[in-house]
Amino acid sequence: MAPLTGEPVTLPWKSPLHEMTQTTPTCLWNDSADLDELRSSIDQGGVGATCNPVIAHAVLKNHQAEWRPKIQSLMRQMPAAGEDAIGWAAVEQLSVDAAALLEPAFTAHRGRNGRLSIQTDPRLYRDANGIVEQARRFNALAPNMIVKIPATTAGIDAIETATAEGISINATVCFTLPQCVAVAEAVERGLTTREAAGHDISTMGPVCTIMVGRLDDWLKHVMERDAIVTNPGYLEWAGVAVFKKTYRLYRARGYRLRLLSAAFRNHMHWSEFIGGDVVISPPWSWQKRFAASDIAVVPRIDTPVDPAIVNDLSSRFPDFRRAYEEDLLPVDDFDGYPPTRRTLRQFLSAAAELNQLIRDVILPNPDVK
Repeated sequence: MAPLTGEPVTLPWKSPLHEMTQTTPTCLWNDSADLDELRSSIDQGGVGATCNPVIAHAVLKNHQAEWRPKIQSLMRQMPAAGEDAIGWAAVEQLSVDAAALLEPAFTAHRGRNGRLSIQTDPRLYRDANGIVEQARRFNALAPNMIVKIPATTAGIDAIETATAEGISINATVCFTLPQCVAVAEAVERGLTTREAAGHDISTMGPVCTIMVGRLDDWLKHVMERDAIVTNPGYLEWAGVAVFKKTYRLYRARGYRLRLLSAAFRNHMHWSEFIGGDVVISPPWSWQKRFAASDIAVVPRIDTPVDPAIVNDLSSRFPDFRRAYEEDLLPVDDFDGYPPTRRTLRQFLSAAAELNQLIRDVILPNPDVK
């Protein structure tokens, strides 16, 4: 196993995480395009990975000795480009490097796995045409790209268009059952359009992410902000409850895409979904925890969340009800849903931090040696 740079890691080959990838339909994707982390995740059965401005900033910052010369090379190749263009070129290069590691899985899984998720610019969240234009570019970077598109109002239109063009999408900035349904319906329309035009869709691998931990985070914030008294342990189940209900609905309606669990805050964001035809996408730090745990690898995806917990959350938190019920969050309201606004702001801040990192290479601060 290739160790993490500066942090040798040895994981048990027969870890619970590896057992899951070998004995259940539940797939493991690595929530990072760091090549050292990805190699270690592949050793545990990982068959996918993610890149976005947050991840790119972390990789470039943690591997400056390797990436500073690459950024300088991009500067020479793009002499008139500013920090933003060079930053996105670095994201693309990092994504292509990670995608190469996943090509064996891509071939073995015939496109359903083995993909590198690359996220569209968060500043485009209101611009369907801009999202699609960038999705086309990203899709052309490597045969095993999957493009992350936000489940915003404009993003739903972009998802349908991109899918119809043969681009596999990963819906992100998604926390609710209504968003997942809108994504699934958009994907279905896109697939139907592509089929009608005579194209093969069998190797496409669309997924819809639920950022389960970010829903939990928001409800915990609301509990403190509004002085709500409830069992604090119930809040750990909010994202799980939405994911499980959405999974049941997806199977009942026969949607042709999988759910993906992201934004890990506790082991249930993995263990409660074991056995499902789903993807779990934890960062490497959580994969190490899971691999070293004694959690039994048994199917739990069909075990319902205690109705008392769901009823309590529904009665106390309107934002949970909007996440859990199908008809309480219209598509036109997706952008205003608080976890959406909060996450987009964080992604936008990360893009600015990436620009700052690139700026320090292009235009070093003369006051710092």
